Amino acid sequence: MAMTDDTRAETPSIDGQALTPKDLTFPQQETFESVADERIHRKAKLAGALRIFGRLGFGEGVAGHITVRDPEFPDHFWVNPFGMSFRHIRSSDLLLVNHHGEVVVGSQPVNRAAFVLHSAIHQARPDVIAAAHAHSVHGKAFSSLGIPLAPITQDACAFYNDHTLIAEQGGAVVFEIEAGREFASKFPTGKMAIHQNHGLFTVGSTVDEAAFWFITGERSCQAQLLAMAAGTPHEIRHEYAQYTLEQTGFPFAGWFSFQPLWQEICRTDPDLFD
Repeated sequence: MAMTDDTRAETPSIDGQALTPKDLTFPQQETFESVADERIHRKAKLAGALRIFGRLGFGEGVAGHITVRDPEFPDHFWVNPFGMSFRHIRSSDLLLVNHHGEVVVGSQPVNRAAFVLHSAIHQARPDVIAAAHAHSVHGKAFSSLGIPLAPITQDACAFYNDHTLIAEQGGAVVFEIEAGREFASKFPTGKMAIHQNHGLFTVGSTVDEAAFWFITGERSCQAQLLAMAAGTPHEIRHEYAQYTLEQTGFPFAGWFSFQPLWQEICRTDPDLFD
């Protein structure tokens, strides 16, 4: 018997919204109408990333820094002041430094090691917009082993054949320009460097990306240390590790993975925009 209008099943709904397939909007990276707007955004992301590093316990005394190129003057970069807590940094606290190590915006000193290493990386790699380094516990411990990160977890595969181990200058405080250039010469590609007896350095096309690669790199080091302490971890097969790298280790994936942390810090620390 044919259904009439009275007997035809109605589309189910919840709170007046029909249970039918919807058009979805996927988050996209920010775009800007001017370099001034982009500068404000980059500085806010930098302040937020530093606060997140502080929240995650990556601060150790005066050590650690994140840098981002200025969108209008790409041979200058913004960086956190020397000796200021990650947890307290605001956009207005950030320093603009040129490649001679001179502070051209701001009145506080810059960490010499931050200038030497980050300036060398920014000069050597035009693809790098942001770079991150901190003396995080597991990155420091793992760096002392002199081995690369192994593909033993899905997260670690984001670094599969996309990071490098640098022994040069390992363990020494890098203050000399030539030492920074030597370090950068050993880091021509890839998203992370494990600096022997020092710790992790990560880079990206956004602050978001560089910060997330550092966070997940630190946790991947922790996971490998735990696994090695318990036994002999099994590595993921090459084809699986390569596939996972291609699915999770590209720039937008790093940017996107940072967004939940950005949402949290914006909610809890609105003064970072000051």
